[in-house]
Amino acid sequence: MSIEELSQKLKEMYEYAPKNEQVANIHLFGIEFGEIIQRNNYRVSQIILMAEMKRSYCIELSKGIKLSKFVKLKSSINI
Repeated sequence: MSIEELSQKLKEMYEYAPKNEQVANIHLFGIEFGEIIQRNNYRVSQIILMAEMKRSYCIELSKGIKLSKFVKLKSSINI
């Protein structure tokens, strides 16, 4: 998956998240795609920038990526 595709997916997950669950969706994105991000050495800041999101969300995405080592989603997130 390219960095452009990841950024678009993150943007969609954030924009279509239920009210008050946007940050949780950033974490879920990191959990679901953390392995891809790490394997390809994609920079979190670049993904956030390309998704046109606040720079402060880099921290939230990093948390999700760290959680991806320990957490498995019950199902894939479809947006």
